[in-house]
Amino acid sequence: MQTELMREDQSRSPKERLRPERPRTDCPILLSQRLVMRAPHEDDIDALAHLANNANIANMVARMPHPYTVADAADFVRRTRAGAIGKCVYAITKADNGAFLGCCGIEPHEDGRTVELGYWLGEPYWNEGYATEAAQTLIDMVFRTRDIEQIDARCRVMNIPSRRVIQKCGFQFQATGMVASLSVGGMVPVEWYRLDRKTWVSLKSWGGMR
Repeated sequence: MQTELMREDQSRSPKERLRPERPRTDCPILLSQRLVMRAPHEDDIDALAHLANNANIANMVARMPHPYTVADAADFVRRTRAGAIGKCVYAITKADNGAFLGCCGIEPHEDGRTVELGYWLGEPYWNEGYATEAAQTLIDMVFRTRDIEQIDARCRVMNIPSRRVIQKCGFQFQATGMVASLSVGGMVPVEWYRLDRKTWVSLKSWGGMR
């Protein structure tokens, strides 16, 4: 079956391969060179609580409490399984040993044309390219399987590493604004970026998104 699917994909032109297709599953398991991205489950709870209990992460993520407990992690897994958080939430894991690295996901906007990308990685895994690899893998899935026009992403103004990830994925700066931060307990300044389908197709065709 896998061979047949590969032959079918290879028989299509590059432009046809970039067109949206009917998804085989709503939120399929995603594979990249170094990562496996799948739904969070109970076995992730301890690692999730350990990595997420970090003010350096919570202060950069709008809806993460701090301190972050095992109970918070268990509730997060339960709510993701119930579909109460975003549309697709993924655990980012290493392909070679299954280690839990962090999470990413998409959340649809009310306009039906836009989804928002979010992600975080545990501090031990920063500066190794995992965030960019996970984001690009998720972006490809979204544009290939969903009839949406654009993906938004936001980062705190002070979060230079996250800004670099967003820019590496081809997003273009739109504006600055303010969002509520659960861990900070108030509003914080953020930058808003957008990647539209046309730009994504161009980047994929030019080989500019790896």
